Amino acid sequence: MRPDIKRFFPLAGLVCAIAAGAWYGTRPPAPLDRSARLAHYDTPLPAPTTAMGKYYLGHSLIGPDIPAFVMQLAQAAGDTGAFYHSQLGWGASLRTHWEPDEPIPGFDEMNLPPAYRPAKEALESGRYDALVLTEMVELKDAIRWHDSGRYTALWAQLARDHAPDIRIYKYETWHEHLNTSDWLARIDHDAEALWEGTILAQAKAYPGVGTIHVIPAGRAMAAFARELRARGGVHGMPDTDALFTRTEDGTRDSIHPSDKAAYLIALVHYATLYHADPRGLPHRLQRADGSAADAPAPEVAALMQQVAWDVVRRTRATGVSQNAGDS
Repeated sequence: MRPDIKRFFPLAGLVCAIAAGAWYGTRPPAPLDRSARLAHYDTPLPAPTTAMGKYYLGHSLIGPDIPAFVMQLAQAAGDTGAFYHSQLGWGASLRTHWEPDEPIPGFDEMNLPPAYRPAKEALESGRYDALVLTEMVELKDAIRWHDSGRYTALWAQLARDHAPDIRIYKYETWHEHLNTSDWLARIDHDAEALWEGTILAQAKAYPGVGTIHVIPAGRAMAAFARELRARGGVHGMPDTDALFTRTEDGTRDSIHPSDKAAYLIALVHYATLYHADPRGLPHRLQRADGSAADAPAPEVAALMQQVAWDVVRRTRATGVSQNAGDS
């Protein structure tokens, strides 16, 4: 006797509907379009009025020293209660930090006391006022293979679940410096097309993420390099070569910042997080291990402070008013 296959149609339809629902439920939301994304920045954030605790999550372009520099700048400006913790790796993506089964390269070397605190434990404590996230480079690889938008959203959701008012920032970095002209053009392009137009457009579309602001360190590095070139160098820094550290064999590293560049980056972090003019702050700081950093010359430091403040105020996504600091 032949089975009546018509009897199976409703069941098959139900199975298909369940499968379609499951697929739809796991499908990422459509990225925000440009107008919706920029609308998040229509109203600047108010400047913080209390001591600020910060959590940094990322890799060696944060490193141990930049958070330490930021804290020293904040303390010099009056935030005596400033503190921070971090979880870092070598070239680690946000996905690598999130997934428990993925090893974090350089974990033991990069995560030393007292700065280290496990990321999920830290954010679940609800103790922090600001979360600073960055992504591995190359960014195109992070987007394609490491689902950067989704993992940015997951970290933001976790932070907001335990501290609804936490300020979340994407620390915009840079790529390898192999050719100055191409390096500058890539920073200009990637800031809008990749950092904001792809990663944040995807992340902010997820429920519970809210606004993610930007710490525009890449753009500040580019602005400083252009200013340096326009002036034909300044005393203590004739060209951009000194922005990058040296490897063990003495050759110039193509991406990792020198102490002097780390100072510039820390100024950008400070100005963004505190909505405060960094001009006049100390330029002789200590590394995280307590040793003296290689300080920029006073003229270089003054230029870095000016560039950092200019870039932060003109970048809408920082949340800092363009009129901040005006009397």
